[in-house]
Amino acid sequence: MQTIAPLWLWATFVGIVLVSLFVDFVVLKKQGAHDIGVKEALNWSLVWIALSFLFNGLFWWAVKDSTGSTEIANTKSLEFLTGYLIEKSLAVDNIFVFLLIFTYFAVPTHYQKRVLMIGIIGAIVLRTIMILVGGWLLAEFHWILYVFGAFLILTGVKMWWAAGQEPSLDDNPALKLLRKILPVSKHYDGEKFWTVENGKKIATPLFMVICLVALTDVIFAVDSIPAIFAITSDPFIVLTSNVFAILGLRAMYFLLAAVANKFHLLNYGLAVILVFIGTKMCLIDIYKIPVGVSLGVVIGILAATMWLSVRTSKTEEHA
Repeated sequence: MQTIAPLWLWATFVGIVLVSLFVDFVVLKKQGAHDIGVKEALNWSLVWIALSFLFNGLFWWAVKDSTGSTEIANTKSLEFLTGYLIEKSLAVDNIFVFLLIFTYFAVPTHYQKRVLMIGIIGAIVLRTIMILVGGWLLAEFHWILYVFGAFLILTGVKMWWAAGQEPSLDDNPALKLLRKILPVSKHYDGEKFWTVENGKKIATPLFMVICLVALTDVIFAVDSIPAIFAITSDPFIVLTSNVFAILGLRAMYFLLAAVANKFHLLNYGLAVILVFIGTKMCLIDIYKIPVGVSLGVVIGILAATMWLSVRTSKTEEHA
């Protein structure tokens, strides 16, 4: 696996991630369990987005400095931005599932922050492993590109047909398995993951939620990581665009949870994006779609879907 990023930029990336996690776990922990409003969620979302764009600017400068080519720097910067937007857009569907899980288990809103904070740590670790393995597989076995591409197309088609259906956790196999393995209390015990009932140590519903959130993120990573590899084969770009999108996941959740009903058509747009990226991957040896075109298609589909969602919501309200 080859990367264009210099070693010092890897170190800078790791440092930014560690500082960001420090802010999440140490500084925000002092706030304690509390409800996160739309204003706070919006402010933090803007902070994470600004940080991602600043890093992309630093990445552009590092590539230009090491290669002496503005054209290469522009291309790699666009690859990062496209990967970031793909991961950010697919995270929306992930967030809707998180919302379903929290609703199903009636998780108090002031406990949800801790679940998402721990989930972000797990997501970064698991996705790093998956990206490194995926990058090695693509470097060693070129034909896996076609497997990933076909998988994304099938996932997109499946997402399209499931978009209009009411989601449910009642028949979720992961939930059934967890309930068989772990004895779970019927009541929450603050933010604790374990409690004692009748002299026995058992899991709280909050621990069950953590497990489901982690499993859900792994499932969604199987979609998003190949989609970004369709844009670039550089593991640094895949990893950094993925992680920067994840760092803002907690704030993005509380922001979208408040307006989820207004973007009811978004899953259709995400389905089209997956089919497009899968097709791009399958055609890579015949015709390589430019990064700028891919970025424009992703932005266009998201913008059109969100606009149609808001417009149809207003029409239904006036009807």
